[in-house]
Amino acid sequence: MTISGESALLPAGLADLLSPAAEREASSVERLIRHFAGFGYERVKPPLLEFESNLLAGAGAAVAEQTFRLMDPVSQRMLGLRADMTPQIARIAAFRLARAPRPLRLCYAGQVLRVTGSQLRPERQFGQVGAELIGSPAPAADVEVALAAAGALAGLGIGRLALDLSLPTLVPALAQALAVEGPALAALRQALDRKDEAAVAAAAGAEAGPFVGLLRAAGPASAALGNLRRLALPGAAAAEVARLAEIAEAIAAAAPGLSLTIDPVEHRGYEYHSGVSFTLFAAAVRGELGRGGRYRAARAEGGSEPATGVTLFMDTVLAALPEPERRARLYLPFGAGPAEAQRLRREGWPVLAGLEPAADAAAEARRLGCSHFWRGGRVVALVEEGAER
Repeated sequence: MTISGESALLPAGLADLLSPAAEREASSVERLIRHFAGFGYERVKPPLLEFESNLLAGAGAAVAEQTFRLMDPVSQRMLGLRADMTPQIARIAAFRLARAPRPLRLCYAGQVLRVTGSQLRPERQFGQVGAELIGSPAPAADVEVALAAAGALAGLGIGRLALDLSLPTLVPALAQALAVEGPALAALRQALDRKDEAAVAAAAGAEAGPFVGLLRAAGPASAALGNLRRLALPGAAAAEVARLAEIAEAIAAAAPGLSLTIDPVEHRGYEYHSGVSFTLFAAAVRGELGRGGRYRAARAEGGSEPATGVTLFMDTVLAALPEPERRARLYLPFGAGPAEAQRLRREGWPVLAGLEPAADAAAEARRLGCSHFWRGGRVVALVEEGAER
């Protein structure tokens, strides 16, 4: 068999994850899951593939364009390869755990695949770790999920975290109350996305004042809430702001070291969200570490129930982790025996056992990337210059 250079090529957006990154990802995933478990979240594991009709129902419709599809040769039905795990957790809650007491706390970890990458996330396959709190409308649920996610990331050693709160339902509520609709509403949403005050004023006309006020309110949470409260908003929009304020103030009180900001007009990426949403960032790291917020989870008997959750993106999380210390590895020369290797492994050493005699154990340990080797019944360390100590 001849292997050509093309055998090493992978499709755009896909990559091999080698050591030590693969090991760091695996250990980080388990630490994140343990953190969520400490809040009472129980782990579930949905399949990689589902029937397309199930996978893209409800909240799954938001990732329909990013979902790979293929024909199942057994059922002759179309399958979807998950592009996001949240809709799967909602399905588990609605059907497999329909009779479980609410609120239901579930966590998960797995790989997702998307049709295309984005400018901030060119990877098409990446890991997700998340938690969903299903069945409670209380603001305390939103607070719990946001704090659990921020705490999980901080527990990995990621510093200078920032949490940006948004309210994707606020602009629609305000537009409905002020009868801004049709082409004017579409133009208004585009102008708000661009943060263009002049375009907002042109699109909203006589009703531009409150929308410009929302645009100007973005910033650090304390100042943003003050600006929002000074706006004369109609009933539904005012209620949305009041809930946002309650959640933001509770998060700030519980985690005073967390950088908290608010952007009341941001909605991109929150297409299926129905209330307060958030994004997590870290200083000097490109892209978002995770995002979450409130949505409606379908019920098996019809209708829906309130839910809130968060998804962490492991590709960005890995980029934000501090550099690990080099892990010690011990070379055990050929002939030392399995009993010695087992004893050293029980002591915590990763042991690379020699498979053939080597003339120079130190040189062989160095060639294999070990930090230590076994000689004369004791562990000997290698220094960077190549000498023994």
